Amino acid sequence: MGTFNHRRYRAFTPVHKPDRRWPNRRMHHAPVWTSVDLRDGNQALVSPMSVEQKLRIFDLLVRMGFREIEVGFPAASQPDFDFVRRIIEEDRIPEQVTIQVLIQAREALIDRTYEALKGVRRAIVHVYNSTNPTQREQVFGLDREGIQAIAVRGAEWVKAGAARYPETEWVFQYSPESFSTTEPDYAVDICEAVNEVWRPDQGQAVILNLPATVESAMPNVFADQIEWFCDHLRGREHVQISVHNHNDRGCAVAAAELAVLAGADRVEGTLFGNGERTGNMDILTMAMNLYSQGIDPQLDMSMGTEIADIYTACTGMIVPPRHPWFGELVYTAFSGSHQDAIRKGMHHRRGRADAVWEVPYLPVDPADLGRKYEEVVRINSQSGKGGVAHVLERDHGISLPRWLAQDFSTVVQAASEQEAGEVSSAQIFALFESHYCHPAEDWHLRRYRLSREGEQVAATVVLGPEARPHILQGKGSGAVAALVDALIQSWGVRAEVEQFDQHALGSGTGARAMACARVSVDHGHAASAVAFGEDTTEAALQAVLSAIGRSVAKNNAWSTSIEQQVR
Repeated sequence: MGTFNHRRYRAFTPVHKPDRRWPNRRMHHAPVWTSVDLRDGNQALVSPMSVEQKLRIFDLLVRMGFREIEVGFPAASQPDFDFVRRIIEEDRIPEQVTIQVLIQAREALIDRTYEALKGVRRAIVHVYNSTNPTQREQVFGLDREGIQAIAVRGAEWVKAGAARYPETEWVFQYSPESFSTTEPDYAVDICEAVNEVWRPDQGQAVILNLPATVESAMPNVFADQIEWFCDHLRGREHVQISVHNHNDRGCAVAAAELAVLAGADRVEGTLFGNGERTGNMDILTMAMNLYSQGIDPQLDMSMGTEIADIYTACTGMIVPPRHPWFGELVYTAFSGSHQDAIRKGMHHRRGRADAVWEVPYLPVDPADLGRKYEEVVRINSQSGKGGVAHVLERDHGISLPRWLAQDFSTVVQAASEQEAGEVSSAQIFALFESHYCHPAEDWHLRRYRLSREGEQVAATVVLGPEARPHILQGKGSGAVAALVDALIQSWGVRAEVEQFDQHALGSGTGARAMACARVSVDHGHAASAVAFGEDTTEAALQAVLSAIGRSVAKNNAWSTSIEQQVR
């Protein structure tokens, strides 16, 4: 066996819980959110944030609506201590916001933490110690009783420190660190021992935070652990149950969601899942998951681009382009079939702005997160007619018939393959104009006159250079048919209009017209063209003439002789 040897690992032993109830529950409201970006996220950075950067993140979190924000580990570093003092002394903490600080269960560190918090209106003091067997045996060399004694002493020091500052409203929080790999009965025992010191049953606000410090099992196992804990904890009704999930297995969001179903009231996490190793639970993802299900997440994420920009500027971390909900490309479709479905779905929503959002491949309206619709459909060699048509319509107000969209998509695909990348909206429009909208000079319509002769239309058409114009005359059932007849009568050019479409651009009496035609000459190569005019007839005649000119140019057998006649 090589070093990649699965036999060195053992499966996680789940809690035995045949009476689980959480799978049948539904989430109806958001949990209490607590951002730990300024502590847990900050300590995971190669270059920790400066005080100014932390202030910028703090202000962003406040604007987003966070009511609980962990601001640091003030006893661990001078920058953290200075930051806590600054936001207190400069009165930067809104009345509705409670700050939280983390501290190990050590008396000197707890005293230093209360120094940092002096004068704060309300604060959560979060104390922790590791409780799982691996840490007990390998790090501390203590048994269950020894580890519990650390927790109880820490709780006593926290309570004593708070008593010295009665002007502040204190909330106590305890974490049996590595809860998810701690024996369930021992986790309950140690939390009950801490509660005996703090006495939440007598009115002290207490949070019991249950971390998956290292994610070691599937999300459903974590949910079982939370429900088991809630079922067996004495005085459960007097405390708030919180979870703090890391993402080692890539399941932190799922585990936190199931934990809320299992009884958790509160969720700690970070923006974009920043944190040690594979990161923390991503609050943005979980909140948007709720939003997409019609549940108010109690956070404002409409400034999605600004959130990502500030996060990157302050942490130096990038937001992956495929990050759920907020990545640069998550609302972008390159696939032709996806683009076509999005285009049709957006058409279906026209005039139904208040209807429930249901658009293929877009679980929420990108505009809700401050995204532009221009980002939704982007074109590369994988794109199809639907995407190309969507871009022209969205950005330039040009609606193509299906047959022309199919024709033009091959033009754009060839350009994309040549570029070996994405084709911009401006490039697409330039391709459209150059490929369809510029007739050869000999096929340029100068003016026309129509008259009704019984059931037929008589047409006089002037085309070609102004210096040597050609005057053609013909009759037919309509203007286009009369033009085709004129070409036969004058030059013997037998044109067959295979496809034709015309419509007004915009509305009102001043709207311009657009016509699209696909024409073949004597069953030769067919060609397509587009023309714009002050009225539909002008656009129709020019589109047919342009298409004939392109068809003649494609047909080598006809090209020389016809062009000679034209000249």
